[in-house]
Amino acid sequence: MQQRNEAAMEYLKTAAVSERNVQFREAINALDYRYIKAGDVHVLADIYFKLKDMALRNKLLGCFMHLSYPELGLKPFFQDAYKKERYLDMKPKAVRGLANYATEPEIERTMKHFMKLLMKRPEHTPYNYQEYEFLHSASGLPYLIKKYGYACFEQALRQEEQQYNEMPDAFKGHHTYDEDGNFIVLRSADEVQTMLNKFSSSNTI
Repeated sequence: MQQRNEAAMEYLKTAAVSERNVQFREAINALDYRYIKAGDVHVLADIYFKLKDMALRNKLLGCFMHLSYPELGLKPFFQDAYKKERYLDMKPKAVRGLANYATEPEIERTMKHFMKLLMKRPEHTPYNYQEYEFLHSASGLPYLIKKYGYACFEQALRQEEQQYNEMPDAFKGHHTYDEDGNFIVLRSADEVQTMLNKFSSSNTI
């Protein structure tokens, strides 16, 4: 894994940002936060803000959320990443990184904004299971609560759980994430599709 990460970094240091380039995409996906060095951070941050592809940004943000290099001043990166991302399963990754650098009052202000977005989600996305599953997974709000114990994280989790529980069962429990942010399949794709089709046939989504 380390050798794969190092080869990917060597390529990314000089490669043009090209989301259609298979080698570029493979290099991003080969990164492993455990082997990212302090000297690599600015290279990856520059790539992150140039990317339009959400999946590639999500991969990089998933690496960054583990990094804590006080001497490099990553606080502005995480603040800007929080503003950049629209999806609620990506914003907490920026918060998870930001919490390494920001004060509790600063985090509270960020989470106040997050709560407004969260509470509006059912209006436009009533069956928002993709975002919800990350929020209440071991990598999401529970991680932040365990590490920091801030009331704002607990409040956000309570709100998310309320909205999650209000969804039909057909949209629950298909997948989750471990503490490192790794995707964990709980039901096969066929099982998920069967449940969604059954729901769709008897309801208007």
